[in-house]
Amino acid sequence: MSYSQQTSRPASGVHYFAEGWRLISRPGIKRYVVLPLLVNVLLMGSAFWWLFSKLGDWIPLMMGYVPDWLQWLSYILWPITVISVVLVAGYLFSTITNLIAAPFCGLLAEQLEGSLTGKPLPDTGIFGVVKDLPRIMAREWRKLAYYLPRAIVLFMLYFVPGVGQTIAPVLWFLFSAWMLAIQYCDYPFDNHKVSFADMRRALRQHKTHNLQFGALVSLFTMIPILNLVILPVAVCGATAMWVDRYRGQFVQH
Repeated sequence: MSYSQQTSRPASGVHYFAEGWRLISRPGIKRYVVLPLLVNVLLMGSAFWWLFSKLGDWIPLMMGYVPDWLQWLSYILWPITVISVVLVAGYLFSTITNLIAAPFCGLLAEQLEGSLTGKPLPDTGIFGVVKDLPRIMAREWRKLAYYLPRAIVLFMLYFVPGVGQTIAPVLWFLFSAWMLAIQYCDYPFDNHKVSFADMRRALRQHKTHNLQFGALVSLFTMIPILNLVILPVAVCGATAMWVDRYRGQFVQH
């Protein structure tokens, strides 16, 4: 019996995030978790160590943009500003890490899908990854091209007095959640050569649930120690979502 037949197809993004934690220890899958996990530990660990060493300088600078009429809210705006900086930096670090780890994440999604469905993908394994490496990297740059213009606009909002300390953090969190859903769901979609535009249209069909998934990934990216293992967890959760919810639309049985 396949994975999708065993489940009741729950709609919640929370479910698939929890599935990711369970599936990283699935028999036959653990060895494919190792490489993306190592990349994430090395890069994310170093990046967050650097970030926390700089927060003491950056936060007072950003708080300097708070207008006088909002100074009475400083005790609330200060933690919001800290969270905002960690959110922005966390997503940037994740983007760089995912760019480097993309071939390993695609391989993990590929092997997990085969395990869940009992139908391994053709040309699977490390040789298939090497052959598809130019396409994989082109796909990562396509995601970056989608992300950068929107991120720049949101980042500029941080320097608008009042708005930067109140509205911008909320907008950035929602945008990060959506981008992380795209980032991790894209691995199984791309394994089947589903176009980036078709993938985004499919994800919009369940946008609220995908935002739930992305929001949890974003939150865990900010938590020390847990953020070191979040990459393979998110890949596994997104792959389970693909098998349950989207595979039937794009893969002919």
